[in-house]
Amino acid sequence: MLDRWIRGPIGLDSERRVTRAGCRTVLVVIPTIAAGTRLRDLLSLFQSDHRIQTLYTVPDEHESWHGTTEFATSSGGLVIPWHQAVNHEFDLVLAASYAELDRIRGRILVVPHGASSLMSRKYSRSAGPAGLPHSGLARETLTHRGRLIPAALALTHDHEVHVLRNSCPEALPVAVVAGDICYDRLVASAPMRGDYRRALGIADHQELLTISSTWSTESAFGQHPDLCRRLLREAGRGNCRVALVLHPSVWAVHGRWQVTTWLADCIEDGLLVIPPEEGWRATVIASDAVIGDHGSTTQYAAAIGKPIALATYPERAIRVGSIADRVARVALRLDVERALLPQLRRAEPDDGHIAKLVTSRPGQAAAILRQTMYRLLDLAEPECEARLRPVPSPNPVTL
Repeated sequence: MLDRWIRGPIGLDSERRVTRAGCRTVLVVIPTIAAGTRLRDLLSLFQSDHRIQTLYTVPDEHESWHGTTEFATSSGGLVIPWHQAVNHEFDLVLAASYAELDRIRGRILVVPHGASSLMSRKYSRSAGPAGLPHSGLARETLTHRGRLIPAALALTHDHEVHVLRNSCPEALPVAVVAGDICYDRLVASAPMRGDYRRALGIADHQELLTISSTWSTESAFGQHPDLCRRLLREAGRGNCRVALVLHPSVWAVHGRWQVTTWLADCIEDGLLVIPPEEGWRATVIASDAVIGDHGSTTQYAAAIGKPIALATYPERAIRVGSIADRVARVALRLDVERALLPQLRRAEPDDGHIAKLVTSRPGQAAAILRQTMYRLLDLAEPECEARLRPVPSPNPVTL
């Protein structure tokens, strides 16, 4: 936890400390690792621009989430304490969550931290048992005491505009259909599949089967913690390898030591456990099939054409018409009481329908988001084209 104000490029007498003067300040708000990983994609669009000074902060109430502050500091960026952030006005604020944004001063760009700006679940977890169904673009999250929070609201799909028109019409003027930068990076990184497989130690003759689990007791890992062990046993050490991608909140709530302790015997037997900070996208690209649930990782895997089998699916909790709902309609439903591998052989890739639900601006997210950010900064865009780098190679957890 950061207590003292940082003597950095903002605040009183900062002009005496800086080496590069007159920079526009960009604050990156990181309440969770999941939000932080999405914002890293946006930050790559600022590379080589000497006019930009970026800072990070973690909202106070989210410092209690294990690993969030460590994630922010490990980025190498300048992290300032929350009480300093809320006492300064920034030229641009980047957020992938609405946590405490009403306290931040500056033009705020909000992007989704998963697939779609619309929720897969019918109810928000934070609302508790008394919560009412909502889409995720609700007035109560987009506004505070009658004030619209975002200066720009990045949507992934044209359909979301129609939802917003009904749920919070006052946000329509700031809405930008930008597409999905995470999906675009997955597609752009597909030619690196061979490199990612080699980084994971997958031989040319081997299949990679990945288990993807979101968080909550309804998730694949929550419902079937023995799935890794069973799949490893069936795969043996021959033509199949097994990887596990857990939602960052699993690591945050239970702790890295506990998660790796739970999986220690499987890791010793060859399970490739992907850390929460980075690597899930490269692993999905490297995979031959994915066993998943209603989480975003499963949805992205389906969108880039991976055969999907659902280990669990909380039907009553999922919003009809969501991407998770559409994936469930086309994915194979795994019977966990029977042998897994023969069932996985029957899973087939989607025909491209899921990708069309994930984004209505395929390949354009980098250009649209960069244009939006520089408009909010009141700066001319760099002359070079906005490009996305391939995602980093995966580095599995070791004991």
